[in-house]
Amino acid sequence: MQIEMVYAKGKAMGKPLMIIINPAAGKCKYRDGLAEALKILADAGYVPAIYFTERVGHATEIAAAYAGSYESVLVLGGDGTLGEVVAGLMTMEKRPRIGYIPIGTANDIARTFGLVKGDIIEGAKRFVTGKPFAFDTGKRNGGYFNYVAAFGAFTEVSYGTPQNLKNKFGQAAYMAGAAKAFTSLKPMHVRVEYDGGEFDGEVIYGGVNNSFSLGGTVDMPPDTVKLDDGLFELVLIKKLPGFGALVSLAAQVLTHHYDSEYLVIEKTSKAKFFFDEPMHLTLDGEESEALTQLDFEICPRAVEIIC
Repeated sequence: MQIEMVYAKGKAMGKPLMIIINPAAGKCKYRDGLAEALKILADAGYVPAIYFTERVGHATEIAAAYAGSYESVLVLGGDGTLGEVVAGLMTMEKRPRIGYIPIGTANDIARTFGLVKGDIIEGAKRFVTGKPFAFDTGKRNGGYFNYVAAFGAFTEVSYGTPQNLKNKFGQAAYMAGAAKAFTSLKPMHVRVEYDGGEFDGEVIYGGVNNSFSLGGTVDMPPDTVKLDDGLFELVLIKKLPGFGALVSLAAQVLTHHYDSEYLVIEKTSKAKFFFDEPMHLTLDGEESEALTQLDFEICPRAVEIIC
């Protein structure tokens, strides 16, 4: 872990600010405008301490160990980095507010909050002038996640795309992976218990989320999703009879029509998934362990994000 200290010019004291940077995100995008962004923060009275992540899960460790000494944490990275920071903050009783400058590839949270992707200078200005928004987050077996926990078709595209390809080709790397995934859809049997209901059948995708965007491309129903209502959106895609049905469903979803017989969207504060065999999970775009049972619970208005 590398730490740098930057002090506000002409000020002996200031507002301590923790900055967590994922240097691998977005083709090392953090270098573009960082010096000017630090000046904006310093001129606003902040005293930044910069922490660079070195591996998967490191942002969680850094946040859990050091964020308690700060009123605010500013994250430069992708949704996975932000999710790791949130997981670290959830171990605390009193949590600092979060600023987010998205420099990753998919950036679902950026789309959800209307944040400008990749503009570090604009992100610093927004952090200084923006207002915090209380945001629901999720609890799951043995930890936390920020906005999505999912399994099945296309989730492997997010965590299975090598970082070097993400850096080189950006979102095109995801799209290429999705096209390949079309040919290997494997329905799986799952039983799901949720608020006031139960589903038992074969699906190609399932999960819970709290965002307007999934995978950087698919928009959730805007009249259904509320980021601070204490409820997940439970999403299931049932087994499809053929490739044509998949193409038709994709076209419906991309044009914001969600009334397909193969699509289940329910609001719930908790959910339990039971599988016949261990299933891998993706949390905020990063791979997790394989389990036969997944338990999810919403944490209402658990963190504050400046937007």
